[in-house]
Amino acid sequence: MSDILSGLILGASFGFVLERAGFGNPNKLTGQFRLTDWSVFKVMFTAIVFAAVGLLILEHLGLVQAESLFVPPAFLGAAALGGAFVGAGFAIGGYCPGTSVVGFMSGRIDAAIFLIGLLLGTILFAAIYPSVEFLTLLGEYGAADTLGDAFHISSLSIDIGLVVAAIGVFVLGSWMEKKSKGPVGSQV
Repeated sequence: MSDILSGLILGASFGFVLERAGFGNPNKLTGQFRLTDWSVFKVMFTAIVFAAVGLLILEHLGLVQAESLFVPPAFLGAAALGGAFVGAGFAIGGYCPGTSVVGFMSGRIDAAIFLIGLLLGTILFAAIYPSVEFLTLLGEYGAADTLGDAFHISSLSIDIGLVVAAIGVFVLGSWMEKKSKGPVGSQV
């Protein structure tokens, strides 16, 4: 019961933060596809870097044993197909599954319609799953569980690369956002 309660509390808190950040607005979300608003990408990349560096620190402090963590198998083909479908829905509808719930709870009708479509699509996928199950197993990558194992480099090197990439994303994103706004006073 405490697992369910903690999940509900964390989920509600996450939804609140998403709404306060403006991620319940499809215009903000589709701005990332137009390369005019990088805030969603920056937030998600920051979360990934924070989790990776935090895990490395916890591991070095002896609070977490990496070998005790479950790493699901990687199916690269299925991830690419799923990413393409979710990305297309995101670009067309302006929501991802989480932000559609946030938008719905904020009273947005478009989010409610998107959420209904998402639920119907999930039911349809579950119905046809037996006939497309082979697609979910495409491109299994079993050579390694982590990027460090796959590339034969340390976790510290991966984390340093992530931090450098994050800095690059923030610099590039800020430059692209300024460029898309044009000179001050030129917007109508």
